[in-house]
Amino acid sequence: MVKKSDVLFHEFFLEWMKLYKQGAIKEVTYDKYELTQRQIAKLAPNLKVSQIDRRAYQALINSYAATHEKQTTMDFHHQVKSAIDDALDEGYLKRDPTRKVIIKGTVQRRHKIKYLTEKEVKLLMDTLHLDGEVNWDYFIMLLLKTGLRFAEALGLTPDDFDFRNQQITVNKTWNYKKSPGFFQETKNPSSVRTVTIDFQLATQFANLIRDMPRDKPIFIDEGRRTHNDTANHYLERKCKEAGIAVISVHGLRHTHASMLLYAGVSLASISKRLGHANMTTTQKTYLHIIKELDNKDNDKIMQYLTRF
Repeated sequence: MVKKSDVLFHEFFLEWMKLYKQGAIKEVTYDKYELTQRQIAKLAPNLKVSQIDRRAYQALINSYAATHEKQTTMDFHHQVKSAIDDALDEGYLKRDPTRKVIIKGTVQRRHKIKYLTEKEVKLLMDTLHLDGEVNWDYFIMLLLKTGLRFAEALGLTPDDFDFRNQQITVNKTWNYKKSPGFFQETKNPSSVRTVTIDFQLATQFANLIRDMPRDKPIFIDEGRRTHNDTANHYLERKCKEAGIAVISVHGLRHTHASMLLYAGVSLASISKRLGHANMTTTQKTYLHIIKELDNKDNDKIMQYLTRF
């Protein structure tokens, strides 16, 4: 039997998360604990639980922070600290090594979202082959017209479509990171929503999924794992074929939101349609577009006021 003083920390963390976290939290959250465990094993493979003092813990946090932004490092710290708190209770440690830890991190980069213009969307749509069989082209069109997240679209089944009312119900996602994949909960409660679709999209999908199993994912081939990279590479080829800027699959969601903003749709409606937890998230994500529209509105206001 291994003595407490000889237990490696990454092994302790693995056993701890399986005992206390597995089955008690969402699968997507548990995946993050698995990632944290792999990071601990990579950064401190020989670190024993009994060796963790303030200096050793700060060194671990610093090593992680060297390649991650401050908020991500804070999340890492919170998960590791949870395991250490239990290690204290179980007698592996005598003092809390996380006390007064300094959270560092790389400088946060300002990510400018990438999206297509209305003209580019039309050029991309012209390259899509919608020939009656399920393919990535239908998937691209669906994301452009609904703004669904990648995993949300993968999780759609024929039962989620209400063609009479031209609506799609989003109430689950598909965990494509595991093999085999499986249905799981949405990102947050706000992500459970009903998304209205246009008549053309409704007609196309009504024909496409007519004979498909009602409760099976539309875009998933059973027995084959679906990768985000596969979809991104396919979309890249389509963008190049259309002669437009290359964007990611997630960029299709940004494209959908930006088109609605430019069309004058309210921020509240867009936030609800995207499944954001609140309007603040939508506002922060599309701040530069909102500012651009504000400037145009100011010009309209001035032009109007000068008439008097």
